[in-house]
Amino acid sequence: MHYSDEILNIDNIIKPYFVWFEENWVHDEQFHRHQKVQLVYVESGFQYLTVEGKRYLLPQNHAALIPSGAIHKTNSHSEKIRLMVLFFDVNKSDSFYQEVTVFNVPPVLKEMIKYAEKWSKSKEDTKDEAIFLRALFNELPHFVAVSLQLHIPFPKDKRLTKAIKYLHQHYAEEIKMEDLSTAASLSLRTLERVFKKETGLTLAKHQQILRIIKSLEYLSSNDCTISEIAYKVGYKSLQAYTNSFQSVLQYRPTDFLRKIK
Repeated sequence: MHYSDEILNIDNIIKPYFVWFEENWVHDEQFHRHQKVQLVYVESGFQYLTVEGKRYLLPQNHAALIPSGAIHKTNSHSEKIRLMVLFFDVNKSDSFYQEVTVFNVPPVLKEMIKYAEKWSKSKEDTKDEAIFLRALFNELPHFVAVSLQLHIPFPKDKRLTKAIKYLHQHYAEEIKMEDLSTAASLSLRTLERVFKKETGLTLAKHQQILRIIKSLEYLSSNDCTISEIAYKVGYKSLQAYTNSFQSVLQYRPTDFLRKIK
């Protein structure tokens, strides 16, 4: 069964909590929504999450909180991914559950999520499950005290579609703004103005964030050294990459590697 086949009917499950664990998760990339709040935890691999026009990366040992009713889809380029998804009913007046939050999962929460695997796909409403998961979600705001809000905003203006596509295909190269304006069939001045208005970012900042997100994929896979990753995503030196990484995330690539272990 594909992810969305079940998720489209998730609100038909009459219980306050529902746990779903999958080894080698299957993605069909369909947009959908449901009334239950969703917590997506990536145990291994990495996952992309698109919510309400913004694209987030969930590296290994990170989780995302998706609000009730938010239109979203998931996809991953990882060959293997271990994913745990928890759905739950909440008081909609609680502001904490009304925004997307991406965060590194601390050890205590990681163990709690892994323990909840015992109830995976169970539609039976049991007292033990309800007590345990209620405790987990009651503590969630504390676990999310320091969150990783790293996302790529997608502009709604259709004139920017070709420019965005070009940027994502050539992000590791030294891109000239003239190339983007040619791809978008817009003057450079118009392109920069519309892009900043739509995304809140300059084209250069968008490219920087895209490079850092791509580097997180490589860091999560553990297949390359940090120096190799720096060159793969377009930096000419390890120091330049480290400085850029730190300016975006407020910590260094080595700190990130410690977080996901």
